[in-house]
Amino acid sequence: MDAPTLAVFKLASCDGCQLTLLDCEDELLALASRVEITHFLEASSAVQPGPYDLALVEGSVSTPADAVRVRAIRAAARRLVTIGACATAGGIQALRNFADVDEFRRTVYARPEYIESLSTSTPVSDHVDVDFELRGCPIDRRQLLEVITAFLFSRKPDVPNHSVCFECKRRGTVCVTVAHGTPCLGPVTHAGCGAICPAYGRGCYGCFGPSGSTNLPALIPFLHRDGMDDRDTERILRTFNTTAFAQEEDSRP
Repeated sequence: MDAPTLAVFKLASCDGCQLTLLDCEDELLALASRVEITHFLEASSAVQPGPYDLALVEGSVSTPADAVRVRAIRAAARRLVTIGACATAGGIQALRNFADVDEFRRTVYARPEYIESLSTSTPVSDHVDVDFELRGCPIDRRQLLEVITAFLFSRKPDVPNHSVCFECKRRGTVCVTVAHGTPCLGPVTHAGCGAICPAYGRGCYGCFGPSGSTNLPALIPFLHRDGMDDRDTERILRTFNTTAFAQEEDSRP
């Protein structure tokens, strides 16, 4: 029986989520013995055409070429999983969605007429059907291995949808908001990082996007209480998962 095929693709991104896969090291060697990696330019220039049993896509759709390419990837993949904040929420580059992208282009590039860019940066799911979204900036290696294993062996990934607060409890980390009055997005942020920032006395920055139980109307008054005005609150919500948190804000009654 032929080994299942795995392909990894990049759109507009920093490559950090692909590097997370490479950083798996020993686990990646074990995985490579069970699957055939047929397309992964971050690791090898040797590529094979689809169809692919599983395709991982990093990066947002930010250019016309991205939009065309992601449809071709979807057509060649039996299962498609998006990895990271760029692919699942448009990434930090989605800050353009709230501004004038032509002004950015003129400011950054000496010859802006040569730059082809969409006016918005959007998640892959806005363009094609996605079988699973793995959040994070970057993604967590344990969750990544769980998702790959689950799809290759035809089972549902065991990736919890609760908030970072659960991870603080499991680590025995004292709540930085309760103990020190530190603004923290942990109550509304998807778990997966292991609550790294609160463990070092910092508030959560929302790297993994909204959790399944996000309640921004309840959290925002606490951010204000702990010293953040409306502009500060807007800025902390407009980082790695800006469009995802914006959708939560727009859904407020």
